[in-house]
Amino acid sequence: MTDLTGMEKEQLVEQILLEKYNNYYRLAYSYVHNEADAGDIVQNGAYKAILHSDSLKQKAYAATWIYRIMLNEIFRFLKSNPVSREVYAAPEEIGGKLAGKEDRYQDVDLMRALDTLPQEVKTVIILRYFEDLTLEQIASVQEENVNTVKSRLYRGLKKMRLELAY
Repeated sequence: MTDLTGMEKEQLVEQILLEKYNNYYRLAYSYVHNEADAGDIVQNGAYKAILHSDSLKQKAYAATWIYRIMLNEIFRFLKSNPVSREVYAAPEEIGGKLAGKEDRYQDVDLMRALDTLPQEVKTVIILRYFEDLTLEQIASVQEENVNTVKSRLYRGLKKMRLELAY
């Protein structure tokens, strides 16, 4: 990516942010269960991505780089706001914001089962099944080995099946 200037990197980041805004919003919402907080997280993440776009090393990994920034913002928010996030909005309240994948994000039982998982396992499942990232992309986002991601995915799915069975 050394052939791209700082301005070109910034434009690439802005383009990805615009194209995937709803994805980032859904991701944030899946953790915080609050529209305003999810919007704030995405705005902060977008600001940081644009601000630090010059540190982007490879064009091919720009989207996963931004996902990592968004996840860091989500985890920073959750750490600074330890209030329980057990509140779930009614599907009609969030339908417009979650267009395209709303059925998966509006299943309250599924979201509660996800919330029982450790953060790193929950992230793998959300990125794989809600955001349609490949295991390799998830490994890149989490800066982990692909086998670690697979292990977390299968362990999390097993725990969720047990949780949903009750």
